Amino acid sequence: MKKLNILLLCLSLSIVACKKDKKETKTPEAEATTAEVFVAKPEATSVKWTAYKTTDKVGVGGEFTTVNFEEKSGATPEEALNGLKFSIPVSSLFTNDATNTRDAKIKTSFFGSMVDTALLTGTIAYTNGNCIANLTMNGVTHELPLEVAIGDERRVTLKGTMNLADWNALDALAALNKVCFDLHKGADGVSKTWEDVAIQVETYLRKS
Repeated sequence: MKKLNILLLCLSLSIVACKKDKKETKTPEAEATTAEVFVAKPEATSVKWTAYKTTDKVGVGGEFTTVNFEEKSGATPEEALNGLKFSIPVSSLFTNDATNTRDAKIKTSFFGSMVDTALLTGTIAYTNGNCIANLTMNGVTHELPLEVAIGDERRVTLKGTMNLADWNALDALAALNKVCFDLHKGADGVSKTWEDVAIQVETYLRKS
C-alpha cells in the first residue's frame, strides 16, 4: 500500500510538471506571429512638391500621382524604410492647373531638357534617426536630407528641400522660365523661377 501511494504521488508530480512545461514553452512559430511587422507600400504613398516663382517667391504646388518601389518590411519603421528603392514616373506629374498647360510645360521644357527624363529614382537610407534619399535626376545622384515624423497609425511624413543646382538642373530651370517668362513675373516686372523645391512624402506602413 505504501508503495502504491508513493507511485501515485510521483505520477501526480510528473503530470503537474508536464503541464507547467507546456504552458511556459513557446515555439518560434508562435513568437513570430506575435511580432509586429512594418511594410512600405506604394499605394499608400504620396509625393508632393512646391516650386516657387516671382521675386516674392510665390509657391506653385504639384505632385507625382504614381510612385513605385520594392516592397520592403521591417520590425520597426526605420528598418522598413532603410534601403527602400523607389522610382517615380515623370509622366505622372500633376499640378491641377485650370488652363491644362502647366503640366505640359514642366514635363517638356523642364524634365525634357534633362537626360534620363522618364524616371526619378533613388534609395532611402534611414539609420540612427537620420534619413537621406539618394535621388537620381538628370543623370546625377545626390543626397537629399529628409526630416522624418512618425505619427499615429503608422503614418510617416518625410520633408526636404531640393536645390536644383545639386542635380545640374539649372539649364532645365532656365528653359522652364523661358516658356513661363510672363507668368513668372511679379509686381516688380522681374521674371524669376527659384532653384529650391520643397518635397513632402507621406506614406502609411501597413502590417504584412
